[in-house]
Amino acid sequence: MPRRRLLRGALTTAAAAAAAGGVGLLAGESQAQATQADEKARAAAPGAAAGAAAYPFHGAHQAGITTPKQSAAAFVSFDLTATGRAELTDLLKTLTQRLRFLSTGGLPDPLGIGAPPPDSGLLGPVVPADGLTATVALGSSVFDGRYGLSGRAPHRLRPMDTFPDDDLDPAWCHGDLLLQLCAHHPDTVSHALRDLARHTRGGMQVRWRVDGFNSPPRPSGTPRNLFGFRDGTANPATTDARLMSDLIWVGRGQGEPSWAVGGSYLAVRLIKMLVEFWDRVTISEQERMFGRRRDSGAPLDGSAEFDTPDYAADPTGSVIPLDAHMRLADPRTAATADSRFLRRGYNYDRGTDANGDLDMGLVFCAYQQDLDRQFVTVQKRLAGEPLVDYVSPYGGGYFFALPGVADRSDWYGRALLT
Repeated sequence: MPRRRLLRGALTTAAAAAAAGGVGLLAGESQAQATQADEKARAAAPGAAAGAAAYPFHGAHQAGITTPKQSAAAFVSFDLTATGRAELTDLLKTLTQRLRFLSTGGLPDPLGIGAPPPDSGLLGPVVPADGLTATVALGSSVFDGRYGLSGRAPHRLRPMDTFPDDDLDPAWCHGDLLLQLCAHHPDTVSHALRDLARHTRGGMQVRWRVDGFNSPPRPSGTPRNLFGFRDGTANPATTDARLMSDLIWVGRGQGEPSWAVGGSYLAVRLIKMLVEFWDRVTISEQERMFGRRRDSGAPLDGSAEFDTPDYAADPTGSVIPLDAHMRLADPRTAATADSRFLRRGYNYDRGTDANGDLDMGLVFCAYQQDLDRQFVTVQKRLAGEPLVDYVSPYGGGYFFALPGVADRSDWYGRALLT
C-alpha cells in the first residue's frame, strides 16, 4: 500500500488499539441432537482441556466455529481503511498468509540485515501453533459500495437489531470485519493480534476489542459462565455433520450468493453481567430463572447435566417455570427444532467500571445458517425473561463468517472478490 496511507494507518490503528478491551450473555440455548451418552463422552474426553496442538487451516469451513473451544480468545472488530477493491484483495490475501503461518507455527522468515526482527518474540524464537484458530467474518457495511460489492451481500446480513432489553453503545457495535482469535493460552492470542497489526497497517483499524477466557470444567462437564451455571449444555453436536449442515452452514439452494456456500452467519453480543446483584439472589431463585441446578447443570426435573427436560409433563411450569431461560430459548418442539444454533461464548473480566462496580460478563457468540430463523427468533422469545434484570447487552454485531480457505492457492473471500 502507498507509504503515506501506511503511515496514516499505523497511527490510527495504534490509537484505536489503545482504547480497546473487554467481552460480553445470553441469547439462547440450543437443543442437543446427540444422545446423552455421546454428549457425556465428549465432555469427559481425555485431553479435552488441553486440546490439539494445531488445527487444520485449510478446509471447506473456517476453523474456530465447530473447533473445540480453547481457553483464550479475542474478538476484534475493524473498520476497513483499504481504498478500493484491489487494496481489499491485498488485505485479505495478507490476512490469509499470516494466519496460515500463525495457526501452523514455525520459524519466522528473516527479513535481512538492518531490518527489524521478523517476529515480536513473545512466544520465543519458534512460533508454536498452540491450538490457534482464526475466524474472519464480514459486516454488512462492507457491501455499501466502497468495494464494488453492492448486490453481493449475504441476503440476511444487516446491522444488528436492537431488542427491547438492550442498552447498546454505538462505540461497541458493528464493524466491517470481525476477527475471532482463539488459542490455548492468552499470550498466543496476543502474539497473533500483534503480528496481524504489523502486517495490515493502512488496511484496517480497530473499532472495538474484547478479550475472553473459557473456564475449565468444574468439576466436570460443560464449563460455567460467571453466574456459576454451565454454559452451552444443550449445544447441537458438532460431530454430527448432517446436523451442522442443517443448522450452521450455508448451503446451495438456500437463496444465498454462490460465494457464501460453506460460510455461516455470526451474531456477537457483548453482555455485561451484574454479578454483584446476582450474588445476592437466593440459589432457588437463580435456578428457577435458568431452569437448571447450579451445581450439576441438570434440568430442575432431572438429575444429570445432559438429561432432557420433560416439558410435556410440566405444562404449567410448576417444576421448570414457563419463563425459565432454558424453556424460552428452546421449547423442544418440532416447530422450534430448526431455530437451534451453535453458541461459542467466552467470559470476560475487565476489572471495574466508572462507577466502581465489577465489570464482568460474556461475549455471546452464535453461529447459524439463518439469522432470522435462528438467533432473532430465539432472542424474541427471551424478551422480558427474569434474567434481564441481571444482564445488560451493550454491544456486538451481525457478521458473515467467510467460507474456508481451500488450499495454499486460495485466500479469504476469493470467490467474493473475483
